[in-house]
Amino acid sequence: MLLHGAGGTAQQGLDLLLPLADTHRLLLLAPQATASSWDLIVEGFGPDVARIDELLRTVFGAYPVTEVAVGGFSDGASYALSLGLTNGDLVDAVLAFSPGFAAPLVTHGRPRAFVSHGTDDRVLPVDVCSRRLVPRLHTLGYPVEYAEFAGGHEVPAEIRQRAVAWLAG
Repeated sequence: MLLHGAGGTAQQGLDLLLPLADTHRLLLLAPQATASSWDLIVEGFGPDVARIDELLRTVFGAYPVTEVAVGGFSDGASYALSLGLTNGDLVDAVLAFSPGFAAPLVTHGRPRAFVSHGTDDRVLPVDVCSRRLVPRLHTLGYPVEYAEFAGGHEVPAEIRQRAVAWLAG
């Protein structure tokens, strides 16, 4: 499941890994937030979680899903981390491209995480976001692969490829 950034669209979430989906046999699901960003960012878990739960029930009923990964970009990455850590008994892996934070209500399991961030990100600066978040995740016992890259608030093709290779590994 791929989550778009603030003000984004489900298609933008899907586009994160769509070019790599066939080669790596990924079934992609990209919901649309009910508002301009995900509910946790604004008011806490609510309508977006309910909608995602219903979408996942539909997918699980129609496809033989063996592993679940949730990922996203920017606010979608923060939401993916928060959902993934809260639901670590269901989620096997989290892909967080330029996250701002993680705010799980409770945690279950220990999903592995891939976090990437541009060193020149001016929207969510790496120093106050991923460089603080990743060590905290390590301290809490989460296996984290961290990739910094020269660039801004974006997800370069080589980072997408590295993330999918990590996911498959």
